[in-house]
Order: sequence, then C-alpha cells, then structure tokens
Amino acid sequence: MKNILKLLMVFLLPLLVFNACRDDADRDWTTPEPSFKLYDTTLGANVLYPTMAANPFILNWDNAVGGSGAYSIMVSATPDFQTKVELAKSETNTVKTTVGALNTAMLQAGLNPYSSQTAYLRIERGTEVSNTISFAVTVYPANGPVITNPTAGSSLVLDAANPTVTATTISWTDYSYAGDVNYNIEIAASGSSTFYSLGTVKNVKMLAVTNVAFDQAVLKTGAVANVASNIDLKVTATSESAGGVLVKTSDLVMIKVTPYQLESFLYAPGAYQGWNPPTAEALRSATSNGIYLGYINFTDPNSEFKITPARTWDNSYGSTGGNNITYNGGGNLVAPNTGYQKLTVDTNALTYALEAYSWGVIGSASPGGWADDTDMVWNSTTQVWEINITLSVGEIKFRLNNGWDTNFGDNGNNGSLEAGGANIPIDEAGNYKITFDEENLVWTKTKL
Repeated sequence: MKNILKLLMVFLLPLLVFNACRDDADRDWTTPEPSFKLYDTTLGANVLYPTMAANPFILNWDNAVGGSGAYSIMVSATPDFQTKVELAKSETNTVKTTVGALNTAMLQAGLNPYSSQTAYLRIERGTEVSNTISFAVTVYPANGPVITNPTAGSSLVLDAANPTVTATTISWTDYSYAGDVNYNIEIAASGSSTFYSLGTVKNVKMLAVTNVAFDQAVLKTGAVANVASNIDLKVTATSESAGGVLVKTSDLVMIKVTPYQLESFLYAPGAYQGWNPPTAEALRSATSNGIYLGYINFTDPNSEFKITPARTWDNSYGSTGGNNITYNGGGNLVAPNTGYQKLTVDTNALTYALEAYSWGVIGSASPGGWADDTDMVWNSTTQVWEINITLSVGEIKFRLNNGWDTNFGDNGNNGSLEAGGANIPIDEAGNYKITFDEENLVWTKTKL
C-alpha cells in the first residue's frame, strides 16, 4: 500500500507543479486581485479649477496584511495602470494631500485639461495592491508650454536678401486641450521685462517667422544691426473654461539673433516735449524706404519742432516753407492743430505732412459709453496704442478719429482684430491696460 501511495505522489507532484506554473502564467498582473481595501472618496466637484488647488484631498484604506514599507498612492488614466504616477507616499493607512497635487498627478498620468475623463487610483505596498477606485474629473493646466525650438544658446542670423522667407519655426509642447487655446510668442532683450510679439496662433504649437518679421521685432528690443544680441523668447498660452481665463507662460529661452537694418527711425524733438532729443517721439520706417511715420500729441496750437536722424542735435531737417524740408538747414516745422497728429516724413522727396489721427476705446463698458471715445496714448517705443482704463461689464471697440468710418472689433474674441468686427465683450468690471497694435491687428487686455 505504501508503495502505491509513493507511486501516486511521483505521478501527481509534477502535475501539481505544472498547474501552479500555468496559473501564474495565466494571471493578469496588470489587474491583480486586491489584497486590501481602499475606501471610495469624493473630490467635492467633478470640474477642478486653480482656485481649488489648496483644498484637501484625503484617502483611507485598510492596512495591508503582508508586505512592509511605505504605501504608494498611484494615479492612472487607464484601469490597467500600465502608465501610472505616484501621487504621494504614506507610512500609515491614510494620506492627506491637495487637489492641486492630485490635478498635477492626473495631468502627468495623461489626462487632458478641460475634458471630462476618468481617473483611477489604487494603493500599492510591495506586492500588495488595493482595489481601484475611479471618478470622472475635468482637470486644469498646471504648467506652461515648453519651447523645443529654437534651443537655448542657439544662434540665428537673419537674411536681408530673403525677407519673406522663414527664418525659423518656433515650436513648443503643451497639453492637449479640449477647447481653444491661444498662443502669443514674444521676445525681449535678455533680462528686460518689455516684450514684443512675434505673432499669435490658435490651437497649434508652432509659428513660422519670416526674416523681416523677426528683424523688425528684434530691432524693437534695442538690438543693433549686424551684431549678435541675446534675446529672451517665451510662449504664453491663454485658455478659457467655466472657471475663467487661465494664462500659462513658458520658461524663457535665450538665443542669439543677428538682425539686419531694415527698420529705421527718425526723431521729432520740439516744444511739445521741451526740445529734448533723447526723449523725442520716434518716427518709423518699416522697410527703410525713406518714408517715416509717427504720432505726436501736440498740446498747443502752432507748436514748433524739427526732425533729427538721431537723438542728438548733430544733424537735423528744417522747414523751407510749405511742406518742404531740407537737411541741416531751414527753420522749425509747425503743427497748426492740437491733439494727436500723424506725422509723415519723406526723406526722398524732402516733404512732411500732418493729419489728425487718434485711436479711442468706445462702447458700453467704457467711461463714455457708446457716445464718447476714451482716447488712447501712442507708445513709440513699443509701436502700439495703449491706455489704462476703468471698464464696466459690457462691450468695447476701437475706432479712429471719433468716427465709425474706421473701426475694429474681434470676431473670435481671441486678440485678433478685424475691420468692422464684432463688439469685444468685457465680462468683469475693473481697471485694465488695453493695447491696440494697428500694424499687426492685434490687441491685448490686462487686468491691473
């Protein structure tokens, strides 16, 4: 009998080992059987906003029977946890973190902003794994775009012979948004806080910039033609949800850019500013074709001024009568009328012209309502019209010379201007800085 039992064990043991191995091989290790319980929880809201970042988020679970060490709280965008992110660690069977930390972990796990998706959580300790809990949630962006081209420290020499050819394509990575996102690409002299726009795009993560567009922007920063200058580059993403407008900006990337002298300037010192060339208004020629434009606010009638090629009195243009000028001769030029005047100087024909020219903000949200414009101020450094203004809830537009013949609105309410376009909504009352770029047809609104 004993021999029979021994023989049975000899035959059965390999079968038992084989079946055990087969069970291990067949087990789905991405969805293991839970060995302890994670209790369900709530976020308090299915849609998260930045204002909720400091709100507490608490999880509790039963102690694991086996294993040792700290518990890891894992987040995933899929129930199999193939790609998972650690939210926190805990030495006990509870953890208290924040909604902001959870929001960041869910983004890292692959959830996209402004889109309702399912997030999965479980607790791990060694080989022990809890059950999975899940909930539908809409997360918000936590970080700004990341510029991938050009790379920090790279050099760009702009090509004067091919002004309309692409000098470089600026590209970046960012979240995948469920709704619209507008990007503004800007540059500044390295270390400066004054930025100039290279352009704006919507729902794409690249901007091709021509030689002439880059050259004009770089020269505005104070760069010198044919000299490599350090330039800071940034990308700002603006998105909107039920929680309001969210603005995220990339880290600065410093590059070296060598511009050419396409854009050039004259200056107009005069009685309106104390005859001081260093602070005189600038007149700009976008293509150095000899025709210069500028806007000057003459506070007194028959105000006198001159034209200089630099911010000194070394050389100047004076009047020879009528609208004619001469180099290093003649008398003072005269502006008969007060208020903003558009000054055009043609150094080829040696003439100048003045005409009334002012942009204003008008609308139900502006101080003058739809009856009276609130005049903007010309900034010859940034080459845009601007104003600090108190707005109420309502609408605004931009119009020229207090009339409706020339006016601009924003059909998409995205910062791009169209002639005769739609009224621009102002959803929140307050003090704002408004800029209006007539050349590039863009505008900005900044809450002060």
